[in-house]
This record gives sequence, C-alpha cells and structure tokens, in this order.
Amino acid sequence: MSEVLEACRRARDVAPTLATTPRLLKDRALLAIADALEAHVAGIVDANAHDLMAAAQSTVDAAIIDRLTLDETRVRAMASAVREVAALPDPVGDVVRGYTQPNGLQITQVRVPFGVVAMIYEARPNVTVDAAALCLKSGNAALLRGSASALQTNLALVGIMRDAVAAQGLPADVIQLVPGQSHDAVKELMTARGLVDVIIPRGGAGLINAVVNGSTVPVIETGIGNCHVYVDASADLDMAVDIVINSKTQRTSVCNTAETVLVHQQIADVLLPRLAAAFRDSGVTIHGDAAFEAAAELARAKHAPATEEDWAREYYSLDMAAGVVSSIDEAIAHIRTWSTGHTEAIVADSASAIARFTAEVDAAAVIVNASTRFTDGGEFGFGAEIGISTQKLHARGPMGLQELTSTKYIVVGAGHTRR
Repeated sequence: MSEVLEACRRARDVAPTLATTPRLLKDRALLAIADALEAHVAGIVDANAHDLMAAAQSTVDAAIIDRLTLDETRVRAMASAVREVAALPDPVGDVVRGYTQPNGLQITQVRVPFGVVAMIYEARPNVTVDAAALCLKSGNAALLRGSASALQTNLALVGIMRDAVAAQGLPADVIQLVPGQSHDAVKELMTARGLVDVIIPRGGAGLINAVVNGSTVPVIETGIGNCHVYVDASADLDMAVDIVINSKTQRTSVCNTAETVLVHQQIADVLLPRLAAAFRDSGVTIHGDAAFEAAAELARAKHAPATEEDWAREYYSLDMAAGVVSSIDEAIAHIRTWSTGHTEAIVADSASAIARFTAEVDAAAVIVNASTRFTDGGEFGFGAEIGISTQKLHARGPMGLQELTSTKYIVVGAGHTRR
C-alpha cells in the first residue's frame, strides 16, 4: 500500500474513535492545540521563512506570498480561532428533527460526522489549522494536503497539533499531513473512495476544477470569488465609497474581495469622481468603461479600458473592473453573466431595490449595505471556516461545524414488523 493510501487507512481506523469522543475531550484537545501554537510561534515563523525564501526565488506572485506569510500576529490569530471553535456547540448528536409515526415508530434524525475529510488547498497555512480544528470538533479525521509552497510551515503546524492531541489522549492520526508532493499523490487521495468520505478543495480555479473533475471521492466545491458591488441610485454616497473601497482593498488576496463595482447612471456624475479619487488614494487601478475612464483621468487615477476578461477576472490585486449601468435590471443581468456565485453586494436605501437584488441575485451570500469582506466563517460566528461553498448541494456559503456533518436516522420500534 502506498504512503498516501496508508495515511488514508490510518484516518479511517481512527475516525470511529473520534466520532464518539465526548465534547469535553475534543475541546481539551483544541485548547491544547491553541496553547501549543502560541508556545511554538518562533519555530512556526522560522519554518514559514524557509517557504517564503523559496517562494521569493520562484515566480510566485504577491497575492500568493501574502497568503503564504505567517508572522507572530497571524499565528496568535490562528490560535485564537481554535479557541473560538472549542467554545462553539458540538454539532454531533444534535437532533435535526424527531417525530412519532401513527404506527408508533419513533424516528429521529441526528447529526453525525462524515468520517474522513480530506482538504486539498493552496498556499495558505492558516487553512491547515482551521481545517484540523473544525474537523476535530465535528468528529472527523482530517487529511491535509497543502501546496508544496507551504510544505515546511505545514510540517511544523501539523507536528505541533499531532503532539497536542496525543497529549490529551486522542490518536495523533486524527490529524495528518498527506505524504508526497507529486500529482500522483494527489490523484491517489482523490480516488481513495471507501477510505476518504469527502474532499474539499480550496484554492484557485485550476485546483478546484482539477479536484472536481478528477475525484471519485465526493467533493464539496468551494469556488473562486468574482464578487460585485452594485451601487443603486438610492444609495448613501458616503456609505457607497466606504463599502466599495473596503470591499476591494481591505485584503486583496482573498476570495471575498470585490472585483467589480457597478454604479447606477443616475448618480454616476456625482459618485464616479469620488470613487476615482478614492481609488487613486488607495492605489487601485480602474479597469473601467468610458464613464469610469473619464473620471479616472480627471482624478489622475491609474486606469485601463475594461475588457471581457476584466469582467470575468479574479484579480488578487489592487485592480477593479468598473462600469455604469442604466438600471438595477442591467446590474443584475451583468452579475448573472459574470458572477462565480460567491458574494454579491448592493448599496441602497430603496427597500424595493434591496428586495429585488436579494431575491434575484443567485450567490452563496448576498450582502446589503456592507462590505463583501464579511462573507467569512469568523465574521458569521463560526469561529473559523473550512471553505466557502459555491455549490448548491449539502452546503452553501461559509462552511463551519454543522456543514462538516451529515445525518442519520434512528428508528425505534416496539417489535414492529411491516406488512
């Protein structure tokens, strides 16, 4: 048996133990992980420095470097997120529904772990910790397959977490880093049906499509984020500028960053100069239609003409597509054409415009008068997230503990037989 399949088998062997582990022990293990991360900050940052050095010598772009980078603040934030997960209710055993049939059969639907969850992801070492913590709390064994660019960091993180859970009496193999860095190793993981219950890919479009198309194991698809902000004619202009700039610039390397702004033509003459100046001051390059380019030119903001590629693009940088629309209908039609179904936002005061937008825009999250950056497990109160699902089966949007469970029915009779 290969190293990859052996790791899958070990995860399968310990999954039943974790599935029946009481909350108290799982929470103790999570708190031990958080403490251990903080105790080993220097070692984690040092391991990360090796990955950053290797990345700097390659053609990795700035957005990936940002995702890859850990410092003391980020490590402590990871530990804090683990503590938040420990404080959340345990979903395992929750009753989804229960009822008694007319014949006396008692039927209860309860939450249960998937069993073995594999994560395939790029660059971001915080995913290593978030995924391990969420899987542990939800009773799932975690198989973690990060990218080669974060190998040294992930080795350090997983080693620390395995030691922490083992010290609390849980099998270390509830958290494993999948061995091997080749495409063949990934293919083995994706086809380990019967050993792995579900795979969750997290990264760019290429990785996600490769996993979705190449797996025989069921996949929960997390999607890229071509997110839009539509500014309605009824919008408060100060609010609109703040939301657009925050949605674009608060952190450019993540999937809930806005990539396109659409402005209703009734307020374009007033709002475009303000947005162009704000983009200039924030270092954003506007990829605009004729109206936005004219405003950018007057504001001396960086700009270029928008192309179809711009409307479709997830930039991961200080670039934003921008256009003027004649109506909310045109805005919704544009979003339907180019959206990846992640997060779409409207800035408006009109109740009818808000009602139309929230009803007609099809996305995992539709946000009213707030930044797209709020589509996040932590911001939703999940403690952390294992990904943001853009599919419609099983889970959609930020995935927390409940989304890492399935259900089973418990049927209790009193000698019932069916005629």
